[in-house]
Amino acid sequence: MADRYYLYGIFPAPGPAELPLMGLDEQVVQAQQLGDFTFLYSLACQKRYLSSRKNLLGHEKVLEAAMEQGHRTLLPLQFGLIVESWNQVQEDLVTPYAEDLTQLFGRLNGCREVSIKVQWEPSTELEMMMAENADLRAQRDQLEGTQLGMEQVIFIGQQIESALEERKQGIVDQFRQALSPLAKDVLENAPQTDVMIYNAAFLIPWESEAEFSQAVDAIDSTFGDRLRIRYNNFTAPYNFAQLN
Repeated sequence: MADRYYLYGIFPAPGPAELPLMGLDEQVVQAQQLGDFTFLYSLACQKRYLSSRKNLLGHEKVLEAAMEQGHRTLLPLQFGLIVESWNQVQEDLVTPYAEDLTQLFGRLNGCREVSIKVQWEPSTELEMMMAENADLRAQRDQLEGTQLGMEQVIFIGQQIESALEERKQGIVDQFRQALSPLAKDVLENAPQTDVMIYNAAFLIPWESEAEFSQAVDAIDSTFGDRLRIRYNNFTAPYNFAQLN
């Protein structure tokens, strides 16, 4: 049976000559140069890889390990990409998309991706908001203490919901104002849970990560225990360069 190849990502040629890494199925990670591009791959032992946590992490670890070894300009490929031959890669990817690949490498040169996810506790924020806003507090007390018509109940509920949303946006804006000026590009993604209020990726110069991290810590300190901030300071640049 002919070999199949599992692809992880692409470097500008010449790329890495040797990478002492193990990929999926404990296969040795290798490099194959096609023209101006070098592909990171390992032999595929399966016809199709399930997107399990183990496999996804294995894919990601190969990319991060390559970057940690100094091969910083990397285009990550989507999980599960298997090819039958290098001629197929040349015909389907390199030849038609060489210019796009080169432009992406130019965009990523000297940069890394970092990401931040911010969660809050809505009930806690609601209580804080009520303590700070006498008008809203009085309206809420009306809901509990008197018989109101349905329209009044709906109106008061909408007022409280609107104020809470405004509070949330105020917090998000503090992150945007502090972090966006430090990045070459920003991509805001949809929150992944009901309590997540901000989910963003930033493309920053490699050497400025310490400054970016300090900015995250500074915002974190202003909010104390009100927020849960997850900051990932090192990841393959999926948000800014993924080829589908």
